[in-house]
Amino acid sequence: MNGYLIEQPTVSVRGKQPYAGVTRSVTMETVREIADRVPWVIGRLAELGIAPAGPPFLRYRIIDMKNLLQVEAGVPVAATPELPPDSGLSAGVLPGGRYLTAVCTGTADVAVTHEFLEWAQAHEMKWDAGTTPAGDWWGCRLERFLTNPAEEPDPEKWRTELAFRLADSPY
Repeated sequence: MNGYLIEQPTVSVRGKQPYAGVTRSVTMETVREIADRVPWVIGRLAELGIAPAGPPFLRYRIIDMKNLLQVEAGVPVAATPELPPDSGLSAGVLPGGRYLTAVCTGTADVAVTHEFLEWAQAHEMKWDAGTTPAGDWWGCRLERFLTNPAEEPDPEKWRTELAFRLADSPY
């Protein structure tokens, strides 16, 4: 490893996880716009009386590095919420299964993600992913924020967990 990841990647089994969040199409230049929606999602859920059940995340669904990325900013919740139509939020369930997970310092930029993918390929890991006309499709590719941005404003000091669902997952 080149030093971006601060721990060896590990394989873990995760159960299905309900969440609420927002989805946006962004470019590589505007991807921070979706990350900046996380505080709004948390605040909106609080207004609706729904407590987070874990750290917030970004879920990359479609990645086309030259054009658009479809990304969700979400927060895990205890049960799939009934959201008012005007809430501005959508509900979903992150898939369960086997995930390859690692923690990095700072935001999970292209260099961090590239290092993680190289490690996985060297260990013959196959992703729950594929190619579509819109770009690379991911069954579940998460960046979970382990550091509270309100407590540490410098993104280069954040601890971020990467979790990629493996293709051979039985769930």
